[in-house]
Amino acid sequence: MPGRVAGKVAFITGAARGQGRSHAIRLAEEGADIIAVDICADYPTVPYPMATEADLAETAKQVEALGRRIVTARVDVRDLAALRSAVDDGVAQLGRLDIVCANAGICTVQAWDEVTPQVWQDTLDTNLTGVWNTVVAAVPHLIAAGGGSVICISSTAGIKGLPYLTPYVAAKHGVVGVARSLANELASHRIRVNTVHPTGVDTPMGTGLGGLETLLGKDPKLGPIFMNTYPVEIVEPRDVSNAVLFLASDESRYVTGLELTVDAGNTIR
Repeated sequence: MPGRVAGKVAFITGAARGQGRSHAIRLAEEGADIIAVDICADYPTVPYPMATEADLAETAKQVEALGRRIVTARVDVRDLAALRSAVDDGVAQLGRLDIVCANAGICTVQAWDEVTPQVWQDTLDTNLTGVWNTVVAAVPHLIAAGGGSVICISSTAGIKGLPYLTPYVAAKHGVVGVARSLANELASHRIRVNTVHPTGVDTPMGTGLGGLETLLGKDPKLGPIFMNTYPVEIVEPRDVSNAVLFLASDESRYVTGLELTVDAGNTIR
């Protein structure tokens, strides 16, 4: 049986591990070829190790094991010229582009008065400008293909105000604004633009943030903001990837401008 995205090509940022790798594998399972990029370098302002070139190679290995093609590149989403080059090269090798998944992101935890200018700038540059750069680099290829799907990975932090995560919250709210605007602007090209909003996910970023419990201990009434309604604390990357697959496939051909939550009920509390 043909896969749900058979014959399509997907461009995924932050693809070396975590959600990005999961999205690449899930789309490949359903027939897509992949253009995968990742910075593969640490940030001085981020408290957990970032992915490595070996991680990106492992993503490629797992996609190829599914019988799909993959083109990888070490790219910083803050660098528009490098993103354009990576997408152009991937399309030259794979023939087209149909799906864009702007997934790359970072996160830090601190009280508002401990947010340094560099933390603010790194977070906004990666999580918001990086999404913008990804779309700007990719959309010309979607137009050339006659349409496509843009999927921006936001967060519950793109819907509600999570304390001690202000730069992250600001960026993820901004992603929603970008997606809503582009959903209108690109509709005439048959390009759909949607956002996905996970709760905490079992990834190195999702589990690598220290200090939040300590900060919440100083003001316990804030703790329930982070609680899910459904009785799970975190979800798996594949749970988010299934939502990405739906938005990438023709099953959602008339879905655009949607905020799709995969949040175990976090945002309805």
